[in-house]
Amino acid sequence: MRQNARASAVGRVGKFWFVHADFSFYAIAIPAVILLGLSKGGLAGVGMAATPMLATVVPPLQAAAIIFPILLVQDAITVYAYRYSWDRRNLILLLPGAAVGVAAAYLTASMVSDTAIMLIIGLVTVAFSLLQFLRRVPEEVTVHPGHLTGFLCGAASGFTSMIANAGSPPFQMYVMPQRLPPTLFVGTSAVFFGVTNYFKLIPFILLGQFDRTTLLTTALLMPLAIVSTYAGVWLIRRMSSARFYPLINGLLFAVGLRLVWSGLRGYGVF
Repeated sequence: MRQNARASAVGRVGKFWFVHADFSFYAIAIPAVILLGLSKGGLAGVGMAATPMLATVVPPLQAAAIIFPILLVQDAITVYAYRYSWDRRNLILLLPGAAVGVAAAYLTASMVSDTAIMLIIGLVTVAFSLLQFLRRVPEEVTVHPGHLTGFLCGAASGFTSMIANAGSPPFQMYVMPQRLPPTLFVGTSAVFFGVTNYFKLIPFILLGQFDRTTLLTTALLMPLAIVSTYAGVWLIRRMSSARFYPLINGLLFAVGLRLVWSGLRGYGVF
């Protein structure tokens, strides 16, 4: 009996320290966290692949739980790096909507299909990105969407961020036409998603996904997340507007295609 108890204790310790010891998990987790860091550093959109990538090797909710604390740390780093570069008007218009969107997503989580949300957001994102490519708007031409549009885009971003970690497209659709300088664009994005992720903290805790093994896995990945975030900041600070906006629009198009593919796959098309 004593040997069985000892074996059980060793098994629990082993599970705690080596919850994801197999190579296949880290083969997916490491590039996912790097993409997430580059995204938080300024290459907006590429990090949306992180949670779906992890969901191929662990259950989706566990994948989201592993990623979420990393997001909070990366948000803090990015907000500090761009602490002098953010647009007050955009945040005032977008953040109230984001709070409403997060609350709506939590209250309607059992009634909303992730598949439908991903497909709709993906289609709208692809259409917006293609329109940006085809319009070929001169760099000096800017558009400032109205107050209601800001609230609705903020709400859509908060909602889709809570439901499917896909909050970037609605935010970018509102801010991109304004042609902000790259550092101002990224700084505004950093503050917006930093605050939005803290809106999501209590609902996420209520999901009950934070256990010791999940948090330890997060801790093991955290140093890589920090380094990759600083790498993203370094890249953006050396990039001109002429290169930044085509790159961001290309990434937005790729993200839209990814969401469409995920949505169609969820409906059994693929």
